[in-house]
Amino acid sequence: MDTPTDCAPQAPAFAPMSRRFRGYLPVVVDVETGGFDSTRHALLELAAVPLDLDDAGRLVPGNTHAAHVIPAEGTEIDPKSLEVTGIRLDHPFRLAKAEKEALEHVFAPIRAALKKHNCQRAILVGHNAHFDLGFINAAVARSGHKRNPFHPFSVFDTVTLAGVAFGQTVLARSVAAAGIEWDASCAHSAVYDTEKTAELFCHIANQWPRQDHA
Repeated sequence: MDTPTDCAPQAPAFAPMSRRFRGYLPVVVDVETGGFDSTRHALLELAAVPLDLDDAGRLVPGNTHAAHVIPAEGTEIDPKSLEVTGIRLDHPFRLAKAEKEALEHVFAPIRAALKKHNCQRAILVGHNAHFDLGFINAAVARSGHKRNPFHPFSVFDTVTLAGVAFGQTVLARSVAAAGIEWDASCAHSAVYDTEKTAELFCHIANQWPRQDHA
């Protein structure tokens, strides 16, 4: 007689995301702004990529969520910043959202990813991450948003990681050193920079011996 086959789903051979980073979910973020001072310059673009796991337990970028932002009342825009980013505030297809609405547009899928992975909070991953977190925190405070999924001050910074891994700190050079394609004509877009930073973080993190913590 044949032995009955156990058709019950098998548990993965790797630890879930909730045990990778002490219950935090890495979410890669990039912002484009009207200057360098988060307390007075406007948030103009926001993009985020929650990380996921593939079938082998390797970190991979998830879906991208992004919004163009209407400059909040009382914030400033340095024209030199617009020259760098190429943002046209009056572009007919910009379809910008008010600051609070833009935050929620990006935060809602992050909260869904937290639930999916049973993580307690998101931790921001960025290239010069405290810059991005500073603008998010300022926008949250300014708009009165009550459901910010991010840790208020802890980050993972790919400047540090790329400096250790490749001896590079500039995003374009770090990405190139990792063997990832880089198109300079697309740089300084929140979506493009976020997606490339996500690839960079996953590339570096997946080289490191995994420490799965309960």
